[in-house]
Amino acid sequence: MSVRNETITNRESPSIRQLVVSVAVSNPLAPSSLSGKRVLVTGSSRGIGADTITYFAEAGARVAINYRNKEARALKLVASLEEKGAEAIAIGADLTDPASVGSLVGTIATAFGGLDILVLNASGGMESGMEADYAMKLNRDAQVDFLTAMRPLLGAGSRVVFVTSHQAHFIKTVETMPEYLPVALSKRAGEDALRDLIPELEKSGIEFVVVSGDMIEGTITATLLQRANPGAIEARKEAAGRLYNVGEFAAEVALAAVEPIPADHTRYVGDVSDFLKA
Repeated sequence: MSVRNETITNRESPSIRQLVVSVAVSNPLAPSSLSGKRVLVTGSSRGIGADTITYFAEAGARVAINYRNKEARALKLVASLEEKGAEAIAIGADLTDPASVGSLVGTIATAFGGLDILVLNASGGMESGMEADYAMKLNRDAQVDFLTAMRPLLGAGSRVVFVTSHQAHFIKTVETMPEYLPVALSKRAGEDALRDLIPELEKSGIEFVVVSGDMIEGTITATLLQRANPGAIEARKEAAGRLYNVGEFAAEVALAAVEPIPADHTRYVGDVSDFLKA
C-alpha cells in the first residue's frame, strides 16, 4: 500500500514547495507474483517512479532504482524496501550521458544478470537553466539510446513500458498549453521513435507498451504548469471529471508491465474522450 506525505522543493525553483498527499493505494500486484523477476524503472527515486518500483518490489521483484542527482532520496527508498524484505539497489545515471548509461548497464549486468521489465519513466524539459534542445535530447534521443544500450540485458519474454501523457500522445491532433509544448512534442517524438523499434523488439521476443495518462495530481510537472498557467489543473480536472494521483497512476504503470498488451500497444489511463473527439 502506498501512502505519501512529502514536501518537494524544485531544485531550479526553490520557491516552489508542494505538499504531496497521496491517499492510500493498494498494490495492484499480488504478493510474490513477480518473484525472481528483475526490474529497472528510470527516474524512480521519487514520485510516480518511486511508487511504481515499490509495487514491483512488494510483489517480489528484484528492483533497481535509477536517479540522476537525488542519491539520498534513492538510498532512503532502497532502505525502506529492504526493511520489507525486498532486494533493491540504487544506480545513479544521467540518461543523456552515454558514459553514465554505460556504467548503469554494467551495474545491472553484474547485479541482476539481465532484466525482465524495463520502465522508461524518466522525462523532463520544464527545468530552468537547461539548453534549448534539452527536452528533445532527454525525451526522444536518450530514450532510444537507453533502450538500445539495455537490449543485451532484455531476453525473450521481457517487456518495455514507456510512460507518457495524453497531452504528449495526442499532440499531433490536440493542442496543449504553450508551457508544456516542448515537453509534449519531444515525448511524442520519443514515443514514435520507440514504436519504430517494435518490429525489431518483437523478433527478439521483447514486448513493448505505451502507458498514456492525463495530468497527474501531486507531481512537479503539474505544479510547474499550475504556476505558469494558473487554473490549468482545475480546468483539466473539470474537463476530465477526475485526475489520477501519483499512487493511482503508478499502479496502472505497474499493471501495464504484466497485463496483456492492447493491439495498438497503447494503454490509456483516465478519460480520453476529449482527445479522441478532436
